[in-house]
Amino acid sequence: MAERLQIGEVSARTELSIKTIRHYDDVGLVTPSARSAGGFRLYTEDDVERLLTIRRMKPLGFTLDEMRDLLAALDTLAGTDATTAQRDQAAAHVADCHSRAERACADLARQLTYAHELTDRLARYR
Repeated sequence: MAERLQIGEVSARTELSIKTIRHYDDVGLVTPSARSAGGFRLYTEDDVERLLTIRRMKPLGFTLDEMRDLLAALDTLAGTDATTAQRDQAAAHVADCHSRAERACADLARQLTYAHELTDRLARYR
């Protein structure tokens, strides 16, 4: 049986707040795989990976709906019951998101270079 993690453990592993994880559950992005007898959310490694994917998308400017669409495409590609057309559509969507993520990374790298240049310039006046 797969290990089940409580929300506090998931929060520590993903560096997401418990409030944020609950919000992602409420909006349907990551539903815990199980509940304890007491009703506590229990997460699997797959759930943690899903949360990490979301955490990586957020600083790149993806909206909740865009995150949901990408996760659905990834689910389609990971599953075995999709038609060829569904898999092709999912692969195209993942490719589009990949291109967008690459552009966002380039923008962030440029901004980081500017930030380093500014801190170097200001350090001369210390």
